[in-house]
Amino acid sequence: MSIYMMMTITKRSIGRRLDAIYERNGLSATFGMLAKGTANSEMLDFLGMEVTEKLVMMSVVTDDMWKTVKKDLEKEIQIDVPGTGIAFLMPLSSIGGKKVLQFLINGQKFEEEESVMKNTVYELIVVIANHGHSEEIMDAAREMGAGGGTVIHAKGTGLEKAEKFLGVSIVNEKEIIFIVTKAADKNGIMKSIMEKAGLQSEAKSVVFSIPVTDTAGLRLQEIQ
Repeated sequence: MSIYMMMTITKRSIGRRLDAIYERNGLSATFGMLAKGTANSEMLDFLGMEVTEKLVMMSVVTDDMWKTVKKDLEKEIQIDVPGTGIAFLMPLSSIGGKKVLQFLINGQKFEEEESVMKNTVYELIVVIANHGHSEEIMDAAREMGAGGGTVIHAKGTGLEKAEKFLGVSIVNEKEIIFIVTKAADKNGIMKSIMEKAGLQSEAKSVVFSIPVTDTAGLRLQEIQ
């Protein structure tokens, strides 16, 4: 069974209803980010959408959990109706430690197996950390060859069970750091972040990676 990063992008006004769906299904490690739609007027007319403030939610799910949550999203907030939002999956290629894995899947049935993504040249490393630690995380990443990163301010929800799995208390205010790197460099970068800004540090970083199957506008020298 595989595990995925599930991302939903919806109107911000239905955030509480989303939280209720995730909580009912036991998705305690959910991270939310505020955003705004950027589609042009022609595309918005085609999709039947208006320019609205958006809510981006990220949760780790198994195949079975995705099937259940998808049904709830379609039934309770009509996410399949144009103008409501979208939900999609991205396969995770690695997670930084068994404790982090246990925390992210939080009781979902999962049999660990090796996941090999063929012909994957690049990887997206995702670091979720306490607010104010992005610089030390990027310093650790750069030591192992990472280039730049993108920092997004976010808020964690349903993190009360984090102490049970990780042995630490995690605050709500988070920073999410995205780092695109060559697949061959991924393990070294993740290890450096875990050692210098991991769960034992004030940053309390949770680290995982997502395979990037194609890129555009990404110059090789920028991530060497």
